[in-house]
Amino acid sequence: MKTPASLQTLIEDGVIDEVLRPLKSGKEAAVYVVRAGDEVRCAKVYKDMAQRSFKQRVQYQEGRKVRGSREARAIGKASKYGKKQQETAWKNTEVDTLYQLRDAGVRVPAPYGYFHGVLVMELVTDAEGYSAPRLGEVELTATRAREFHAVLVQQVVRMLCCGLIHGDLSEYNVLVGPDGPVVIDFPQVVSAAGNNAARTMLLRDVNNLTASLGRWAPELLDTWYGEEMWALFEAGDLQPDTRLTGRFTPDLRSVDLDAVREAINDARELALIRQQGREAVDED
Repeated sequence: MKTPASLQTLIEDGVIDEVLRPLKSGKEAAVYVVRAGDEVRCAKVYKDMAQRSFKQRVQYQEGRKVRGSREARAIGKASKYGKKQQETAWKNTEVDTLYQLRDAGVRVPAPYGYFHGVLVMELVTDAEGYSAPRLGEVELTATRAREFHAVLVQQVVRMLCCGLIHGDLSEYNVLVGPDGPVVIDFPQVVSAAGNNAARTMLLRDVNNLTASLGRWAPELLDTWYGEEMWALFEAGDLQPDTRLTGRFTPDLRSVDLDAVREAINDARELALIRQQGREAVDED
């Protein structure tokens, strides 16, 4: 394969030694398997704004902090410099998030650095050393589905305690390693306190996981972990080790229970559509 220019720069700088193969290509970035010394890692090459198809970006960026006041003003004015800074901030988001979440004990790939717009990080593998499959690609027993659900809900809690919400969590950005699920893909991460849609995105993330794993353990579909953790978060009572019950008594005056369940079904259908789109891209 032809080595992408961005990765060739990393080879010349001694960050990596060799590009082994492409791993996946999505709407936001292309990921490659690389070798750095004796270790096999992965390198995430972010696509430029003109090449990306991710829509609703403004909604996700609401509440994000910018590193300097000049940059913040430029972004607000949508100047040429501001757009450049917005692009830089978007690319830095996942890097900063990975370091923060890794330090907080969240199950995410270990980051090894950000060089010339390329994120180098741990390659999550299965028990045989091959690239780990996505959660949506594995068959599970009911017991294993419940175990995975408990682990993933705990990761969402720990993220929320960091003030962050994944924003696009589903069975297609969770990898299954030998020690269980690992959460990936954070460029669209949401500020829990600074984004008006934070609660909606959190519930969608949890509902996506519940819908996926509920195929193997249907009793999960009768749980309310997202609502429970958000209520604790709003009250200031959520801790990284909080043990949730999955039970929640909604305010029936303002909550449409049928709509919540419909949202779970919609999340399942959306995940299927996304997977079909990814498969179509891979075939091209």
